[in-house]
Amino acid sequence: MKKLLVLLASAAGAFALSKQIKDKQAENRLWAEATDTPQS
Repeated sequence: MKKLLVLLASAAGAFALSKQIKDKQAENRLWAEATDTPQS
């Protein structure tokens, strides 16, 4: 039972970390697009 709880906790932590990384990458893309100088 204890191993299952540890497994669930680590899976939840990994999921939260990957979501945080994806959110940060999306924010960085938005900033890059918003601050990009027009190529004309």
